[in-house]
Amino acid sequence: MDDIAAILKEIRPEYEFTESDDFIADQMLDSFDVVTLVSELDRRFTIAIDGADIVPENFRNLAAIGKLLQKYGK
Repeated sequence: MDDIAAILKEIRPEYEFTESDDFIADQMLDSFDVVTLVSELDRRFTIAIDGADIVPENFRNLAAIGKLLQKYGK
């Protein structure tokens, strides 16, 4: 989770992601940020997130992103 929070902080340093349960609803991430996040997760974890998995539900909070990474064995 710390790795994910650090990546998010690099993308949007003005927000404290550990304090939100829904990054999308709280307007902390927009669609461009999600694309940037996917690219960075792919690079850092040497995975390739499938386009079908790039949906708001998988990027709402740290737990959802962690669950997505688990799907890819990380």
